[in-house]
Amino acid sequence: MIISFKKLLFIAFAAGLAAFALQGCTSAKDILYFQDINQLTPQKIPAEYEPVIMKDDKLQIIISGPDKSVIAPYNFTLSANTTGGYNTTQSVVPYLVDSEGYIDMPGLGHIKVEGMHRTELVEHITNMLVERGLVKEPVVSVSFLNYRITVLGEVRNPGTYTVPSERVTVLQALGMAGDLLITADRHDIVLIRDVDGKQTHYSFDLTESQILNSPYFYLHQNDVLYVPQSATRIAQGTTATSLWSIVLSSTTTLITVITFFLSMRGRLGSN
Repeated sequence: MIISFKKLLFIAFAAGLAAFALQGCTSAKDILYFQDINQLTPQKIPAEYEPVIMKDDKLQIIISGPDKSVIAPYNFTLSANTTGGYNTTQSVVPYLVDSEGYIDMPGLGHIKVEGMHRTELVEHITNMLVERGLVKEPVVSVSFLNYRITVLGEVRNPGTYTVPSERVTVLQALGMAGDLLITADRHDIVLIRDVDGKQTHYSFDLTESQILNSPYFYLHQNDVLYVPQSATRIAQGTTATSLWSIVLSSTTTLITVITFFLSMRGRLGSN
């Protein structure tokens, strides 16, 4: 049986595509999350998810009490005016934690806040106001204004996200970033965190349920999650060019051979 020229070209091209497709084969065990969820022993959620105050944090501290004139000096505000000059909105000026871990508050002075939890700072300021007789029955509120996390790598929407809550998990952060791409390495997600001024990193496997009991499951402000490419995706990136070169080279060689074969047939037929 004689195979036509077009069929030979199609076979060569299809073989190249098949070889390329085989490079990207991925099994379910490399994709599915929490494959051992049924074997996980439930544990109490650790209390350590509450972030600690760090240098360069911006804290909104609001002090309330029965006497508005007494608490006014503690709540610096910025006013937004209309064209008519009337105050329409007010926002409390945040306290910036300096390079030594301190903030300065009127009447309270230089306060060391670095390393405290938010609730600890609330209690500390409340006690200072009461003990010094500055505010009667104070109500203190402290919140982070710069609670941000960054998600990079093989996710749909990498970027930096501002979190309204102090309790955000690894899964919620990945959800904000649009979840992992099919090309992501789910076995080696990297968490980068500043601990006592030093950059540290931890890795975990999303295919295993143990992450749910991990002390790093809850993120802190300024945490960075990095999702690397899978080994298959890296292999595709490094071999795709060479693979297509081989396919094109083989196709060119095949065309040359077929052209030579057809020309020989034409010469023999003419003789």
